[in-house]
Parts: sequence; structure tokens; C-alpha cells
Amino acid sequence: MPYTIKALDEATWPAFADLVERNNGVFGGCWCMGFHPEGVDRESAEANRACKHELVRAGRTQAALVFDGDDCLGWCQFGPPEELPRIKSRAAYQKSQTGSPADWRIACCYVGKGNRRKGVASAALEGALELIAGFGGGTVKRGSPRTPRRFPPASSSTARSRRTRSSASPGTARSASTAG
Repeated sequence: MPYTIKALDEATWPAFADLVERNNGVFGGCWCMGFHPEGVDRESAEANRACKHELVRAGRTQAALVFDGDDCLGWCQFGPPEELPRIKSRAAYQKSQTGSPADWRIACCYVGKGNRRKGVASAALEGALELIAGFGGGTVKRGSPRTPRRFPPASSSTARSRRTRSSASPGTARSASTAG
């Protein structure tokens, strides 16, 4: 299915907000604030919404939004490490660092209910890399170590296929460039 990618900005905010509201504020009201310096207000989803909207107005938050027509289906949040300094498992993240720090961090990918397993997350990630390239490119790294996934016993080819696809090297940096 062909999707359209748009940057999160004041023009796309209403569609982003509609998706978040349809999905209970995302993770109970996070509004994709968990990786920002301000963090999540665990008491008030409305405070998180207001803070996220202010970051959008100020141009201090980046995300590739995935659209099907006028409907926002999901996103991939990205930004420079100083824009998204809060990460999960900081000790594991720092231990996995080799060489220079990445220029960009992928912090969060989210797909709304009813749209999962339809290529939305892949489109969001590719869109984020394209937007990063438009900002001048650089190295891109996942913001938090991947949580190990559990799969059923390899009694079917589907289970074996899933396990093989998910065994990519965690923490691998990727370059995004403007060369196309």
C-alpha cells in the first residue's frame, strides 16, 4: 500500500493529535514525550499534549508521519541526541557505543491500532531517514537497545523466518545521506 510521509509540524499537528487521541494518548498519555529533555508527566496526559504541541510550534521535535489519504497511521520520531537525550537502558546503550556518537537518534516508532503489520512502521523509518537526509544526513542510531523478543518454538517455517529477521545486529548505525 502506498503511503505518504509528512514531517510533524504545525500543519500536520491536527492529524498527529487525532491519532494519539484515538490511541489513548499512546502508552497511557505519553504523547511521545518520553525521550525529550522534559520527559513524561506521569500525572497528566494533557500536560504532555501541551508540551508536545509547544515543541512542534518551536521546531524542537522531529517525526516522519505516515499518511493514508488524510489519516495519520503512525510515526517515527527522530532527532539529534541533544533534542532526545533521554534513553532507556543508558548503561547498555553507552556500552554498545563505538567510534563517534551518532548525529541522529531514532527514538520512537508508533503505529495506531488497526494499522499494524501493514508496512506502516517500515514506511515511517524510511521516511525518517529521508527527512534526516534532507537535513544534511549523518549517522543514525537507534536510541535504546532492542528489547529481546520471544518467539514460539521453531515448529513452523514462519517462526524460523521471524527469528532470522529479528536477529540483526542491535545498535547498528546507519548513514543517511543526500546522495540518492
